[in-house]
Amino acid sequence: MRHRSAGGQYGTPLCRSPDCASLHPGYVWNIRAVSIARSAMSQTTVKPRTKVKPKVERPKLWKVILLNDDYTPREFVVQVLKAVFRMNESQAYRVMITAHQRGACVIAVFTKDVADTKAKEATELGKSNGYPLFFTTEPEE
Repeated sequence: MRHRSAGGQYGTPLCRSPDCASLHPGYVWNIRAVSIARSAMSQTTVKPRTKVKPKVERPKLWKVILLNDDYTPREFVVQVLKAVFRMNESQAYRVMITAHQRGACVIAVFTKDVADTKAKEATELGKSNGYPLFFTTEPEE
């Protein structure tokens, strides 16, 4: 077997035959040093690192409420509910009738910023068409 000593990590030979071990006494020492280091590492206790996860609170929810008025046509209210709140025809009609009969109706529940945005958009849509249609928000209990 041909002896190869170049290229091994930390000067270790590439060949590991017993014939070459006598040519590289440092190689045997490296193995001993590694085994000593490993036994020393096994004696130390390693504490696991605990990760503290902060509790994230769910955002408070707000109700969007449609207030009834005597001037806005029912068909227009249904169109606004479909456009802004993505309701289908039957859902929008039921909400409009409930608001008409009871004076107000909860349309949907969102986070504060979304609820405010949708209420403002729907109210402005009514005003731009000359109707006193009004949507408001309040915190959910």
